[in-house]
Amino acid sequence: MMARDLTHVVAVSIVLCPCALLADPLPDAMAGAAVTVEVSGLRNTKGLIRACLTAKPATFPECEKDPKSQRLTVPARNGPVLVFRHVAPGNYAVSLFHDQNGNGKLDKTLGIPNEGYGFSRDAPVHFGPPTFDAAKVMVAGADLVLKIKVRYIL
Repeated sequence: MMARDLTHVVAVSIVLCPCALLADPLPDAMAGAAVTVEVSGLRNTKGLIRACLTAKPATFPECEKDPKSQRLTVPARNGPVLVFRHVAPGNYAVSLFHDQNGNGKLDKTLGIPNEGYGFSRDAPVHFGPPTFDAAKVMVAGADLVLKIKVRYIL
């Protein structure tokens, strides 16, 4: 292609789509890291795994109260993997549970969970869910892999 023809193509492209000069190659909403959660310890493959990632300590572990949280649901199977995408740098915590009957909530008997649950950093449970600080992980821009073991009480 001759230089004059190439100049013409570039000029026409700029006129037809001037946004190409101004557009950010990756919009802020799409930027960020992937946080992959590898789940182990499922009792069975019935139902679903429901997971939530939040940066708000006040909404952890019930991060559905955080409108900016990310929530994922995948079928329960051996070795499920969940991937939260476009996670901005910051501190986050992940909570998940094995919704064996698919009713969308962690079932309890006398306040004790009778479905499996887990948290980032395998944060321990002592008479209630762990604090955000016990489960928090830092996302610094690079992709991150977390391993969460599902625990059952009943």
